[in-house]
Amino acid sequence: MLGAVGMSNNYVVPYANVDKVSPIQTENNVENSSKVKEVECQTCKSRKYVDGSNEADVSFKAPGHIDPGQSYAKVMGHEQEHVANARQKTSGKDAQLVSATVSLKIAVCPECGRSYVAGGTTNTTIKYNKDNPYDSGRKTIEGSFLKGQNVDEIA
Repeated sequence: MLGAVGMSNNYVVPYANVDKVSPIQTENNVENSSKVKEVECQTCKSRKYVDGSNEADVSFKAPGHIDPGQSYAKVMGHEQEHVANARQKTSGKDAQLVSATVSLKIAVCPECGRSYVAGGTTNTTIKYNKDNPYDSGRKTIEGSFLKGQNVDEIA
């Protein structure tokens, strides 16, 4: 589970003097009119990501910066670390990975308007086999609560 706790990135602004160029200059300077100027947004520059899970072997345990242009790849990669941990946990004979889903949260920077992946969540469902001691203990406890609650009378 990864989420943004600050902001940080570059955004693109087109040149403002394009409307003052004559049609002849525009034809000759097509490359110049399509250039963009990069301006660094302070909100994006200070954005930090940190993992909120209890898994110690995943990235972003300490807050770190991700460029908005790379946020999808980095956050998805991080969430895939959680999926890999679930697969490893269920690789034995006592458990089976039923499903693993990754959800990403998209946001827009209020300062520059650039979209970025603000965080992600991984949900896994693991089915444990019958030999799980926790499952048998749970059934024993539940059975003791249910004894005597249903009575069938024969008349």
